Amino acid sequence: MQQSGDRIAHYCWHPGLSVAGVCRLCMVEIEGNPRVQIACNTMVTEGMKINNTSEKVKDAVKWGLDFHLINHPLDCPICDQAGECGLQDQYMEYGKYDPEMAEHKQKKHKVVDLGPTVVLDSERCILCSRCVRFTEEVSKTNELGLFNRGDRTEIGTHDGMPLDNKYSLNTVDICPVGALTSKDFRFRQRVWYLKDAETVCNGCSTGCNVKVFYNKEGFFRVKPVYNEQVNGHWMCDEGRDIYKFVNREHRLLKAQVRNASGWTEMTAGAAAKNANEVLKNSQGDSLALVLTAQYTLEEFDAIVSSFVNEFKTKKVFFWINNKESFESFDGLLLRGDKNPNTKGLLKVLEKHGITATWADLTSGLNSGAIKTVVVAGPENMNAFPDFADRVKELSKASNLIWLQATKQDALMALTGNVWLIPTKTFVEKDGTFINHAGLEQKFKKATTIVSEALTLTEAALLMVGKNLAIPAVSATFMPNNQRDDQVTLEARKKNEFVFRRGSL
Repeated sequence: MQQSGDRIAHYCWHPGLSVAGVCRLCMVEIEGNPRVQIACNTMVTEGMKINNTSEKVKDAVKWGLDFHLINHPLDCPICDQAGECGLQDQYMEYGKYDPEMAEHKQKKHKVVDLGPTVVLDSERCILCSRCVRFTEEVSKTNELGLFNRGDRTEIGTHDGMPLDNKYSLNTVDICPVGALTSKDFRFRQRVWYLKDAETVCNGCSTGCNVKVFYNKEGFFRVKPVYNEQVNGHWMCDEGRDIYKFVNREHRLLKAQVRNASGWTEMTAGAAAKNANEVLKNSQGDSLALVLTAQYTLEEFDAIVSSFVNEFKTKKVFFWINNKESFESFDGLLLRGDKNPNTKGLLKVLEKHGITATWADLTSGLNSGAIKTVVVAGPENMNAFPDFADRVKELSKASNLIWLQATKQDALMALTGNVWLIPTKTFVEKDGTFINHAGLEQKFKKATTIVSEALTLTEAALLMVGKNLAIPAVSATFMPNNQRDDQVTLEARKKNEFVFRRGSL
């Protein structure tokens, strides 16, 4: 009935888990049966007539909620789950009763450290067993169990087994109350102060569908969005950290250009156009482009086309890291390829007949045949633990133009002729990722964080010497209908380029 669109009270049932039938809320009336029955564990048969809106059903659900709330604390004002709590929602829809319990509430443990990511408040737990079933059936790590009997029953971890697996925060997602909370998000924001937008995780080549939560202060969390073809109901804990590097404090806010006299700060558009002269003088085999597979299909096509057609070079290289674990897979979601668009990049390289290998780049840098290198990325540094070593290798070029979203000490330590140009992150643009299975997934911009940052498409146009104009309008509507004010900066007078100032 839930799947058909009819609302029905429930706690323990979850579409990604087995049926437990312990909350006793999903009551329905079946014609010919004198007693109400739970819907989750009742097999549908031909000709069965079911009613979930009768007064008998409503009364059963109301007092079922009363039973669940017998020992529940009045923590709503300080509970992280407030605003998206199933207990609050269902009480308002099915409850609103006058409590008749005279006994004192059963006190249980509070602020129980289950492991590195999750905190438990046993008093709030309604013993739906979703988290226990998740560790048994999905992560298959079996850390959680139900302990004690009767009204003293509590969720907990087995001795010597903290909740420490790569999918542990899914237990917070599926907890229908505020019993399990994320250490990372705990007490940081009220959910009603957050906007949200759907996108695709850029943490690995699985391409989980996710929802990012943010406001004018920045991004605060990532949660999975159901997609039967890709990630089902889940996502890994690593993917939940992708919001961190997009926030302003980690970002390259202005372009930095270095020459013999030192570093100079300028707008991203001005720096990209400034690099045009160097690129024109380095056309052909003395010019190389290095790409990480963390950008959109559209961006790859634009920048590779520019280098092949405008600068007459096919020295385009795929920067692959973690070669040893590149093909690994944990059997659930996590893949060794920590890039969201490897298949997209390879598709574009094949389209343009690119066959260059990293050995060709190394040879060209060592011999001095390659004088200018343009690098795009990486955006998510988790995929590149040997980043500093690669920077050292690429710095052998006479001119190094680096398109980069985040601040990196290894780049700021470079000497010689260097351009550091800020780029937009995956939440600041529209585009397409192709996951490991070849599935194309389009996503929309959520908001703007660094107004002057460029997409690779914009950077490519500016670097080939073309003018780029984005129409300045009073407002644009995001997927979540959030206003995003537009302004024309002084940079347009010099570069004929209009930057956006976003809502952050």
